[in-house]
Amino acid sequence: MGVTNSNKELDRTQIDCDGLFKVRLSLAAAPDIMENPTDIVMILDRSGSMAGSPLANLKNGAKKFIDIIEESTGGAQSGQISGGSHIGIVSFADTATQDTQLITSVDDLKDAVDSLDAGGSTNHADAFTKAVELFDPSSQNAKVMIMFTDGKTTAGANPVPITTAAKASGIIIYCIGLSGNGGIDAQALNEWASDPDSAYVAITPDDAELETLFENLARNISKPGATDIRIEEVVNQCFRITGTSNPTKGIVSVTGQRSLVWTIDELGVTGSEGAQLEFTVQHIGPCSGLQEVNEMILYSDREGNAVTFPSPKIDIDCGDVVTPEECPVPVDICIDGCEDSIEFDAGDLGIESLGRIVQLDVKLKNICPHKRVALAAIMTEVDEYGEEHRRGMKTVTVPAHHYESCRDVTVKCIKFVLPEDLDVSGSPTDCMCNNRHFRARFIAHYIDNDYSCCDVIL
Repeated sequence: MGVTNSNKELDRTQIDCDGLFKVRLSLAAAPDIMENPTDIVMILDRSGSMAGSPLANLKNGAKKFIDIIEESTGGAQSGQISGGSHIGIVSFADTATQDTQLITSVDDLKDAVDSLDAGGSTNHADAFTKAVELFDPSSQNAKVMIMFTDGKTTAGANPVPITTAAKASGIIIYCIGLSGNGGIDAQALNEWASDPDSAYVAITPDDAELETLFENLARNISKPGATDIRIEEVVNQCFRITGTSNPTKGIVSVTGQRSLVWTIDELGVTGSEGAQLEFTVQHIGPCSGLQEVNEMILYSDREGNAVTFPSPKIDIDCGDVVTPEECPVPVDICIDGCEDSIEFDAGDLGIESLGRIVQLDVKLKNICPHKRVALAAIMTEVDEYGEEHRRGMKTVTVPAHHYESCRDVTVKCIKFVLPEDLDVSGSPTDCMCNNRHFRARFIAHYIDNDYSCCDVIL
């Protein structure tokens, strides 16, 4: 079967500035369908919310799935599912119908799919029940159910006891959800699907993606598990990786502040199997708002499985961020490959001195809308007797924000240059790595206000 599912999830949808969140990578794989005949029941939602393009795209996806299984079992010339495998169709709305038994005729399967009409409620329990009844308990074939739905349960019993019993009997359950109609219950899909949930559940908000989801699943069913798996993950520049858990399969190595590599020797070679890795990510950059977590994620294995991972986004709330000072403009220097040394004129730079640079961030709390703020930062150095010595003052204008209510505003990167020859902190003056002690004070007030002094004649 190859890799039958891949997923990437976040444990939350929003963080504050510098906040932490967890990322979960999941894979599922199973053996080649030719060497391990498989009975597959496709459970297709035909409730009223599927009317129009969702049902049309579902039909295209289901028929594409049937074509690929036919081709991968060597039955493309005969119009039959070969190698001992079978496919059955169950559809459901108010109740479920066994539209076919477990059969091999591609034409009959496609006719059953094409005959579906949308209408009625959503009875998942009856759908799972009718699907389980199609399997022959005495058959040695692997057993797979693929549930597709676009809504919550609105009729019938709770499906969980039925799916729990099915999984206990060895049936593998995949769940594909269409969330575009706003009614999908992701937690329910996780409960119904095989474990780990994230490896056996796929949800898309766009019905145009259904054909691709069914196609990827069918193509991977034809592969012999996966070996020599390598996953390279790089998070974008707004984040850094702070730690990883032990994966359920394989080994993970952190290769940089923003990168890791997960390797697995083999997965799903002798039976259906899942793997999962969790790692912790922290926001570090100046970016805010909705941001993609991924910069890049690459997958490879010996079998050449086609695997793609979702690219989830997280909302970063830093309030408004103001950066009053830009970083210095870099000077480009080019050295010819045959030169051992070079003299380069980098231009003029004033006020040079050995020393440190302190860069301060400050958050202004509850700033009213439509009001600019005048902000001063005052830096002093503290000597061994507790006396303070002036080291500089910066004043900046913080632009007004235009949200409806008061809001925190973060002013970032206020820089102070602190030459080494002014060191009064008490450490040896000939040491460049000594400790220095500073204090920062801030003064802020609104520039814009509606105050006017009474007219007074003195």
